[in-house]
Amino acid sequence: MTALPTTRVDWPGLVTRAAGATTAVLAGAADADWTRRPAGSAWTCRETLDHLALGVLGYAGLLTARPTDRYIALFGSLDPAAPVPHCLEGLRIAAALLAATVRDAPPEARAWHPWGHSDSSGFAAMAVVELLVHGWDLAGALGVAEGPDGGGVLPERLAAPAVARLFPAAPVGFAAGDTLLWCTGRAALPGLGRRPAGEWSWDGRVR
Repeated sequence: MTALPTTRVDWPGLVTRAAGATTAVLAGAADADWTRRPAGSAWTCRETLDHLALGVLGYAGLLTARPTDRYIALFGSLDPAAPVPHCLEGLRIAAALLAATVRDAPPEARAWHPWGHSDSSGFAAMAVVELLVHGWDLAGALGVAEGPDGGGVLPERLAAPAVARLFPAAPVGFAAGDTLLWCTGRAALPGLGRRPAGEWSWDGRVR
């Protein structure tokens, strides 16, 4: 994998495309058992979807309020009674709101995050990582592999800039999707063991 020049990435577009890719795959499992738990997770699939929506919307809130030392008080969640297709729509809405916030944020905008105070590209990359890796988690638990267009949950064109932005010390020479899974403790790479769960983090600091 070659690191991309993250300053030239269409970050708002990346967020919405990641949401589109993830929800397209998960739509194929709308009738599956969402009380299953992804491997190694304490959450059910349905709870993981809630986490995704809350996180992506929360990044928009952070980039809007720009606190320096705390998380925001606004929490957004999915209707627990809504069917899965409507929840997937909610995830795309959250991504669209973040994309618009990223698009409108001035270059000097900064906000708190426990893994590094960040800028608009950092929060966009965080959302892309969340969408792709949790999409991968869910797809595995629900038994789906690709969307109706044949696209999977770890498109190289989406994973590569997110890895370059948030994991500057990531190993090179591997597919971006595989590297992202290694960076987030989900898979091993040739010659590199799997990172222990709970012992990885990204670096959102502005570089």
